[in-house]
Amino acid sequence: MPSFVTSFGACALAIGLMPAVAAAADPRDQFFTTLKNMCGQKFSGAMTYPLDPKHDFAGKVLAAHVATCTDSEVRVPFQVGEDRSRTWVFTRGKAGLELRHDHRHADGTPDAVTMYGGMATTTGSGSAQSFKADDYTAKLINGAVTNIWTVSVNSDGSVLTYHLERDAKPRVTAVLRRVSP
Repeated sequence: MPSFVTSFGACALAIGLMPAVAAAADPRDQFFTTLKNMCGQKFSGAMTYPLDPKHDFAGKVLAAHVATCTDSEVRVPFQVGEDRSRTWVFTRGKAGLELRHDHRHADGTPDAVTMYGGMATTTGSGSAQSFKADDYTAKLINGAVTNIWTVSVNSDGSVLTYHLERDAKPRVTAVLRRVSP
């Protein structure tokens, strides 16, 4: 009897009645789901790199709020001190996972430098994704052709990290800790 069961299983596998291996979940989907599950949570922290007192973010409280979440988009307003002009926009579509930086003036009109970003690489995980600058970004921002933004969440979702590198060198790292559920 055991040989019959083994033979039946092998035949069922061969003709497609049973999957050989469950398809591995796409890490980009896992990461997007992680962000969606954080909807409503607020984070606060500071820039940890560079240690430059003249940097725009230096000495300012940084805050992020996972504010709006749908099946295809997560919007995270990002505040630098009193400046509320920035929103990270994560979009999950057929083309992949995308990060855009939406910059607005106080009246809600788009800044001249807005909607830059790019698509997630294929090397990310469910807790961290890196986004390479696209052609639009390279044309919009001088020197940004090599930009890579990495956004990560620690294992319990209490720390959100935003990191930007250019020319394979760090430019900005912000570490934000959850302050509300």
